[in-house]
Amino acid sequence: MTTSGRHCRRGEPGRVRDMAVTASRVYCVGLARANSVLKKCSSGGARMAQLPVAWGRWATLCHILRVPAQLTLVQRAWSSGSSIESVQDRQKRLMARGLPKQQVIPGVKQVIVVASGKGGVGKSTTAVNLALGLAANNLVVGLLDADVYGPSIPRMMNLRGNPELTDGNLMRPLVNFGIACMSMGFLIEEAAPIVWRGLMVMSAIERLLRKVDWGNLDYLVIDLPPGTGDVQLSISQNIPISGAVIVSTPQDIALLDAQRAAEMFRKVNVPVLGIVQNMSVFQCPRCNYEIHIFGADGAIALATKLGLDVLGDIPLHLNIRETSDKGQPIVVSHPDSPEAKAYLRLAAEVMKRLPAPHG
Repeated sequence: MTTSGRHCRRGEPGRVRDMAVTASRVYCVGLARANSVLKKCSSGGARMAQLPVAWGRWATLCHILRVPAQLTLVQRAWSSGSSIESVQDRQKRLMARGLPKQQVIPGVKQVIVVASGKGGVGKSTTAVNLALGLAANNLVVGLLDADVYGPSIPRMMNLRGNPELTDGNLMRPLVNFGIACMSMGFLIEEAAPIVWRGLMVMSAIERLLRKVDWGNLDYLVIDLPPGTGDVQLSISQNIPISGAVIVSTPQDIALLDAQRAAEMFRKVNVPVLGIVQNMSVFQCPRCNYEIHIFGADGAIALATKLGLDVLGDIPLHLNIRETSDKGQPIVVSHPDSPEAKAYLRLAAEVMKRLPAPHG
């Protein structure tokens, strides 16, 4: 052990240890006094300049012990003579500077995100058929698969291959059924796992948003991953979003997570257009008897509780699953079926709640 650049002589290790213990005790006492003074300052408007000289000694000790949080507050207020309230306001202002500024995606007029609090509720199927339903109204639509860990859009849209690059080093979306699509699934093997940490995922999302030549789109539909994590927050803060569509089954467990998703969008100031009740009812193909496998009208009750609209009621039907697995979404493969019409009604409800795309 060394102190002041010298080797410790015999007996000095014990003295250094005693000094450390004493310093920790002084710090604890000083911290208690700090909290007391800070409370008085915040309640009575006292000035930090009125604190005794002992505060400066304790601040120096904090610096030696590397306890910067409380020290920074004290030093700034001490040096400027400002009140605790003004320091807190300054901290808020500095934090606001760190938030990313929203930037529009070139050529994209409006962005719609499709989200769910839980996986396995049919979010990606809903996003695909919603995009196709919007395109059925003579609109130009793109589809972005933001579920980096589990991309489903390539299979559902029957697309494979690597995107080409433009002269400006932008990726060209792959197109099928008139929908321009981009997904992490185009850049990896279909069965290859993506074992990435958060920073790599955020970098991939940034490239999918900014390094794609979308052309001119009336709507860009983004299929978000389930949950309320980094990807949802990053997209919400980086681009202006016209509205969010929450997908849930009527099951109580799924509804809990759907509520979390809705509350998250509200906190980041993204308009929630409404809730889609997916897999609402199963009709027996032989006797037409209807069974509410996941419960009846749970999403409708949640929408009422949150003051939201129910955008659509999609049945649990074999045709929806089969057409999605084959890469022939039901809106284009069976456009006259009751299931396809349910998605077309969903698209119409979404369009009602958004400004008409302008040139």
